[in-house]
Amino acid sequence: MNGQLLAGKTAVVTGAASGMGKAIAKLFAEQGASVVLADLNKEAAEKVAQELPEGKALPVQTDVSDDQSVAAMIQQTVSTFGSVDVLVNCAGVPQAFTPIEELSLEQWDRTLNVNTKSIFLTARHAVPHMKAGNKGSIINIASIAGIRARPGLNAYCASKGAAIMLSKALAIELAPFKIRVNVINPGPAETPMLGKFINGDEAEVEAGKKDIFISSVPLGTLIQPEDIAQAALYLASDLSKIVTGEVMNVDGGRGI
Repeated sequence: MNGQLLAGKTAVVTGAASGMGKAIAKLFAEQGASVVLADLNKEAAEKVAQELPEGKALPVQTDVSDDQSVAAMIQQTVSTFGSVDVLVNCAGVPQAFTPIEELSLEQWDRTLNVNTKSIFLTARHAVPHMKAGNKGSIINIASIAGIRARPGLNAYCASKGAAIMLSKALAIELAPFKIRVNVINPGPAETPMLGKFINGDEAEVEAGKKDIFISSVPLGTLIQPEDIAQAALYLASDLSKIVTGEVMNVDGGRGI
């Protein structure tokens, strides 16, 4: 593979301090991009930045559910690197299995704010810069739960389903400006977030990963963060220059 698929591009990756976001940020930097590591955990984002080529990474503490925080992050991106060419919305929060009558308003709001509202906010502030350059790629990390529901993941499924439809609406709206918008639906992934979908102690969580998640994947394995990063690289690069409005399931067959 050409080692410079993203040469000269600036990519914003939210949730870049761990899991899929970290894997995406590292691969993008390897492929020549300047990368903004937008994450609420500033210290963790700074540690990831130290693993990337010097001058290619900018860690920015960002609350993706807060308009002013997102606006400041995008402005810092443009001030430092001059453009926003790629936006990857990877920040997200899980939901432990919760019956609808036990779900609090706080849980509902937090899930929708981080998983869906964040896509609106980042696009709202990044798109004007993409329009100015008449190009761009927005990649929203949703979930297979956005198209295949599970009991007790009511707010999570709603947030990811909304993320998918928002992405499709933006794909149509932004196509005249050569801004592409696509979605990646990960299946159960080997990240720190996975265990948070299960209530219980450590032993119950580990057992649940096998019984609930691995057994639901036809290929019989959890998805790795690097699998998602490879898909994001394709959608960020000119390899997918004619692809927009696509929903790519990277799920080991979970969505079949």
